[in-house]
Amino acid sequence: MIKSMTGFASLTRDDELATITATVKAVNHRFLDLQLRVPQSLAAVESRIRAAVQSRVARGRIEINVSIQQRKTATVEVELNEPFLDGLKAALERARERGYVTGPLGASELLRFPQALTIRERTDEPTTDESPIAARAEEAIAAALDDLDVMRVREGAYLRADLDSRRARLGDLFDQVARAAEEGITGLQARLAERVRELRADALTDEALVAQEIARFVGRSDITEEVVRFRGHLEHWQALTDSPEPCGRKLDFLLQEMNREVNTVGSKAEGPAVSEIVVTLKAELEKLREQVQNVE
Repeated sequence: MIKSMTGFASLTRDDELATITATVKAVNHRFLDLQLRVPQSLAAVESRIRAAVQSRVARGRIEINVSIQQRKTATVEVELNEPFLDGLKAALERARERGYVTGPLGASELLRFPQALTIRERTDEPTTDESPIAARAEEAIAAALDDLDVMRVREGAYLRADLDSRRARLGDLFDQVARAAEEGITGLQARLAERVRELRADALTDEALVAQEIARFVGRSDITEEVVRFRGHLEHWQALTDSPEPCGRKLDFLLQEMNREVNTVGSKAEGPAVSEIVVTLKAELEKLREQVQNVE
């Protein structure tokens, strides 16, 4: 199946617990390169997030950014400084005995001593893999990956149309080079036959040896094997693009095989039109190779 390696998706999930934003960006890369940037609170589920991406993306550079703003009301802890209060109590008792202080010590008076109480915000416990926020974050990432996949499939359809037209163009060009090579062999045989007739005037010429050399030379110029293999590559290309599996790397390898066949044809085939068609074939293969770099 043809899917583009490029895409972008971003979404926000907002509920009573938190606001979660997940952003996914995909660009070309030879292999799968996952860059994950998530809050420390999601460390417990990071391996699951990576596994989810790897199950859905075959190759490309994938950058995932997740931000979490919790809505939970902060709680506070109030801690008494008991050693200080014990000392303060003893001092007040001595002051009362001497008549310096009267009446009990109330809460309002106690709050006047900053050393008596420590008030601090309670630190939330780290998010575990079973926490509601972690589950919501995984759901947000999965939804972002769904949106990314929709974009990659849509762009893949445009790639498929372009690749199919270029594949058809390759087939037409190779048919042309096959016909040009066949005409070249016919012309070569005619030229060799004329040369044989000229050699027959020489009594020392071994006609059997000349015939063997002609057959060997014509055989070296035959490209039937390359034509069969190239057409097989085109059929394999069609099967790969019709398959539901990612095919970018396989198509890249197949293009290398096609290029090898074209080079062989260029060195073997006879005929004045062959070289020009081979140059056009190579140009089309290069365009295909550049486009395949965008396929997953």
